Amino acid sequence: MSTHLTDPAELLDLVGENLGTGDWLQITQGQVNLFADATGDHQWIHTDPERAAAGPFGGTIAHGYLTLSLAPAAISEVLTIDNLTAALNYGLDKVRFPAPVPVGSKLRTTVTVRAARRKPAGLEAVFGLTFEVEGSERPACVADVVVLYR
Repeated sequence: MSTHLTDPAELLDLVGENLGTGDWLQITQGQVNLFADATGDHQWIHTDPERAAAGPFGGTIAHGYLTLSLAPAAISEVLTIDNLTAALNYGLDKVRFPAPVPVGSKLRTTVTVRAARRKPAGLEAVFGLTFEVEGSERPACVADVVVLYR
């Protein structure tokens, strides 16, 4: 399921609506290592498969912020807006990481419109994202992501 809009203002009428669920994305050790290099977070639970095998998760896990960094791609996978000047990451209202993302697992994201309002700078939309790990009862991440459409 995906949502196609002509203009960002149409989000005002979609508050409370589910925009869709993206495709499954496999999380690889290579992605985790690149994220560790980019952020300087080389904690062994992310980057040392041998040590992590004996750790609390039975293997390496993705950084929570790696999962969260997939938010813009997750939104654009389920939402297309034709007449768009710019979509800016404006902030986060709430983020939680209820469950780990084991390396090798698959994630997908469901996106809903939590709020939308006109502002002097454009239209501000708050999207509720739920990152689901295949086979897990608990989500890996739930976040309210704020986007400003200019």
